[in-house]
Amino acid sequence: MTTETTGTAAGTTSETTAETTAAAGPRARVARAHGRLAALGELLNRPLTSYYLVLACTGLLLALGLMMVLSASSVEALQKTGNPFYWFLKQSLSVAIGLPVMWVCSRLPHRFFRLAAYPLMAISIIGLIMVIFIGESELGGQRWIYIGGLTLQPSEPAKLGLVLWGADLLARKAKGGLIEWRQLLIPLMPGTAILAVLVLMGSDLGTTLVLMLVFLALLWVVGAPLRLFGGIMTVATVATVIMISVEGYRSARIKGWLDVWGNAQTSGYQAAQGQIALGSGGWFGLGLGSGRQKWMWVPHAESDFIFSIIGEELGLMGTLVVVALFGLLGYAGLRVASRVKDPFIRLAASAAVAWIAGQAIVNIGAVIGALPITGIPLPLVSYGGSALLPTLAALGMLLSFAKREPGAAAALAARGPGPVARALSWLGLGRPAAGGRRPGRLRPTSRHVE
Repeated sequence: MTTETTGTAAGTTSETTAETTAAAGPRARVARAHGRLAALGELLNRPLTSYYLVLACTGLLLALGLMMVLSASSVEALQKTGNPFYWFLKQSLSVAIGLPVMWVCSRLPHRFFRLAAYPLMAISIIGLIMVIFIGESELGGQRWIYIGGLTLQPSEPAKLGLVLWGADLLARKAKGGLIEWRQLLIPLMPGTAILAVLVLMGSDLGTTLVLMLVFLALLWVVGAPLRLFGGIMTVATVATVIMISVEGYRSARIKGWLDVWGNAQTSGYQAAQGQIALGSGGWFGLGLGSGRQKWMWVPHAESDFIFSIIGEELGLMGTLVVVALFGLLGYAGLRVASRVKDPFIRLAASAAVAWIAGQAIVNIGAVIGALPITGIPLPLVSYGGSALLPTLAALGMLLSFAKREPGAAAALAARGPGPVARALSWLGLGRPAAGGRRPGRLRPTSRHVE
């Protein structure tokens, strides 16, 4: 009797413990999820989060870009030059020049960018005028100037010029931290129109679209009313329709975009081949270097349509990583703009994000068929030094702005000297690291050695 009672009690206790454990399981999982979210929120609230996000996303996109330029261009480069590394080496040289530019820009005060705005804007206008008279016409557009072995595309630095000039222009007219949107009308709107017209004279509709994104971002930051957005968008739409109608190749592109597979051998050829590349990649791709569409099937696989090669060789996961990196880069730039009180920094950071993230959206949208093909590259990833250098300069500017976030200066000081400063200190070329002295230097003494 006692044994049976004890057994029953033990069984009841065991069942109760199992029920408690089963009930505690979901609560524990919810608690762990809340803990992870709290840790993520704490990480995002750190002063240097924007700085490290810009740095990490830029580095990863550059590395991916070099890797994919090598893969996408090797076949065509071998056929045309006899060297499969030809375009990869040129892109590597652009990266080698661009990274120091980015580093220097990250250490410059924001006043430098305000002073550089007007000279850069003037140089951009002069360059765009030169393109009209001495530029080379290729693929329906007159966008490039060839000087010796260098290829220059003035419309690329014009994007950075508009970002800096527009931000400085509005910041100078700020009163008490607020900017009157009516100040946009003169001279920002005419200045933007001059750039847009000069770029359009070179038949570069894609860059014109990016310039409009920069302008609209400036509008948004200063709180322009929706009716002004509506009026500008209406004028831009009418102008776009007219430009498409008067140029035969643009009309053909629109026709190919509306019916890709019906024009797969004519105006829709590039779009169709790009979608074939994306579709054949599956979830995880065919493997790096194993793509088939780069074998003279996808035109401009190393530049405008490099995203399709990423989808073919790295799969859906690879393309999602690229989209996530651009999303994080845009988040970091907007975080800088929202946390810094200086009007120029808010405007310049927002406009730079609109340029880089907006250009990425336009490029990816064209490759997947959501937008017409405009011929603009994927920032940091596509081949092209003329586009890469201004982009890296703008990202260096964002790094400089991120150091002005609340608490960022103190966090940087607490971090101590960076790897470059330490390396210079070891070589005896820079200031000594904190808590130490230059190697190889003797402390001064009061004794005289004879």
